[in-house]
Parts: sequence; C-alpha cells; structure tokens
Amino acid sequence: MARSDDRNRQVRERARETILLSATELFGEKGVSGASIAEITRRAGVAQGLANYHFGAKDQLVGAVIDRWFEMLFDIPTRSGSPDEVLAGIIDGVLMATGFALPLQRAVLAMQQQPDTHRLFAESEQRFAEQAAASEEIVRGVFRERGAEDPALEEVMLRTNLEGIVIKYAVYGDSFPLEDARRWMYRLYDLREPDEPLALELAPRDADLRLRAIRAVRPTH
Repeated sequence: MARSDDRNRQVRERARETILLSATELFGEKGVSGASIAEITRRAGVAQGLANYHFGAKDQLVGAVIDRWFEMLFDIPTRSGSPDEVLAGIIDGVLMATGFALPLQRAVLAMQQQPDTHRLFAESEQRFAEQAAASEEIVRGVFRERGAEDPALEEVMLRTNLEGIVIKYAVYGDSFPLEDARRWMYRLYDLREPDEPLALELAPRDADLRLRAIRAVRPTH
C-alpha cells in the first residue's frame, strides 16, 4: 500500500510540474489573459480538472509561476572564497539561471507588463520578503568587504545590471551576447577575467521536455 501511495504522489507531482511548465510557456507566448486553463492543460496533455485540483483558480496558477521565479532567484548557488570570488559567483549564478530558465524569464517579463498581474507579483514578493532581505544583505556584505563606500547602492546597481541582462536575453535569446555581457560585468567590478566561457545549460526549447513530462504523467499500459 505504501508503494502505491508513493507512486500516486509521484504522478500528482509530475502532473503539477507539467501544468506549471505549460502555463509558463503559454504565459510567455500569449500573456496571462491570452492563455486559458483549457489551452494550458491541453498543451500539458492532462485533464483540465487537474489544474483546478493543484492550483484552484487561474490566479493561483499565475502566482505559482511567479513563485517559481522567486525560488529560482534565491536558489542561486554562490562560491566561497574572497569577496571577488563570491561576487564572480553571484554574476555567474544569475547568468546560468538565465540560460536554463528562459521560458520562465519570458513568462515573468510578459506578466510584469500586464497591470492585471501586479497584485499577484506584490503578493509573491511578500511571501519571499525574508529571502529577499537576506539575499540583499549577503551582497551588501560582499561590497562592504571590497571596501565600497555605499554597499547598499552597489547592491542595487549590481541587481539592476543583472536584471537588464536577464531581460535582454529573454527577449533576444541566443542572439544576445551573454558571454560578452558576463565579461563586461567582470571588468566593471575589476574581477579577474574568467579562464573559461560560462558552462551555460540552456533550457530545452523544443517539445522534448514537455513530451517527457507528459509521458511521465500518463499511466503506462
């Protein structure tokens, strides 16, 4: 019985992830208002009732996509070492996440431009307020150790530059010079030039990932 319960739990989790993936893709392509629950579940290859089961109303599904964005932001690993090495790790971590989470970047960019989702962003920001404050303090501490006159301003400007790169990459994809932008950031902060290009793990952009997720959800016969 325990094995059966575990299997059912895995199927439910996979279904939830598949719906979330499809919603992320469609929100990025059509915006929130242009993507219906029916279309999302059709792309996911699951029954429409599963979206209601896992997320309730559409607002909750939108909120889950935004939450996933914040989870990604605050789950960026940083390297240990000197302040310069930590700062380089922050830059590289953000840019690696940018490459892997391209569909999510595009969905968030589209939602940020829609007034109807501003409330949902504010609610999600509130849920992650403690993580945001802790993350900001870590970065300020790095600049403090580097001798910055205004660590708080340096944190804001680092975030501003990285967010700009994220947005540009979300819009232009592979045509945006991500590696050049990375090296520009290194030069901006007088960091040692990286020895190797960023090992960027790009997000799957064809139907392969979705197909694998759908197959994982559907029962085998």
